[in-house]
Amino acid sequence: MRSQVAGPSAGTRLLRRIVETRELTLAVLILAIVVAMSVLSPYFLTAANLHALTVGMTPTAIIAIGMAILLAGGGFDLSVGSVMALSSTVAAMLLVAGLPIPIAVLIAFGVGAMMGIANGLLVTLFAINPLVATLGTMSVARGAAFVLTNGFSISNLPESFGAVGSSFLLGLPGLTWIMLVLVAAFDLVVRNTVFFRQIYFIGANEKAAHLSGINVQRVRLVAYMLSGLLSAVAGVLLASRLMSGTPTAGNGLELQVLAAAVIGGSSLRGGEGTILGAFLGVVFMALINNAMTLLDVSIYWQMIVIGLVLVTAVAVDMMVRRKSNL
Repeated sequence: MRSQVAGPSAGTRLLRRIVETRELTLAVLILAIVVAMSVLSPYFLTAANLHALTVGMTPTAIIAIGMAILLAGGGFDLSVGSVMALSSTVAAMLLVAGLPIPIAVLIAFGVGAMMGIANGLLVTLFAINPLVATLGTMSVARGAAFVLTNGFSISNLPESFGAVGSSFLLGLPGLTWIMLVLVAAFDLVVRNTVFFRQIYFIGANEKAAHLSGINVQRVRLVAYMLSGLLSAVAGVLLASRLMSGTPTAGNGLELQVLAAAVIGGSSLRGGEGTILGAFLGVVFMALINNAMTLLDVSIYWQMIVIGLVLVTAVAVDMMVRRKSNL
């Protein structure tokens, strides 16, 4: 007798295949955009535009590393842009005050890490929803940046501090090399170390992870600390490139980072996503923004497109995973 239980439809299988091969799909889309823009705009493949494109997406890509790790564990961080701005202004203030560059940079990194730890404690120790916790610290970090600077950018930084931000190596900006090294290193570490693999178990089933002996709170605390630290790294590199600390830096960056990570395969439900996928999501979003700029699309429409891309990515992700569980 023929079974009455029907398997997944062809459409569901196709969507599932796309989700499972998200990195390859994104790579193809990125290549398609590059080919299309090379035809539509004579300025796309110029050295100046490619330099602006790669350097401009460096802070987003670095922060996306931490966001992808958090999303894999079932959390997220809305304070990343504000922490980046705070760390940037702290580094600039200390440098103007005369502190040596290494000490100023380490203190700025420490500020970012402490903000991440604060987020982690709010989520783990006090069981506050990540949305509420990181929304609160987002306001605190941004407010602190404005208080420290009275709302003004801090300039007149030592020329040697801008060496990294303006350097080139083998034809590529130094910032681009730092971004690529961090993405590659974290992707390898997250894929191949026991500690970071625990994050996926926690995101997939927190209760089962706890019963299996995983210290859920400790792993999540480390993940939030990394998110804050990477935001600080992005802030210091941005200050080095701009030669100033700007309290308004990274305004709205959390939306772009979330969109990039979800497009790259991360799920708001946790247990999914890779660093490489998040990076490709950043490249995809950067190309869209760059294309719209070159095609003279209004900045206001660019904001609308980013929002629509995020909503669409989340909707498709939720739909596919719901059908996969049927």
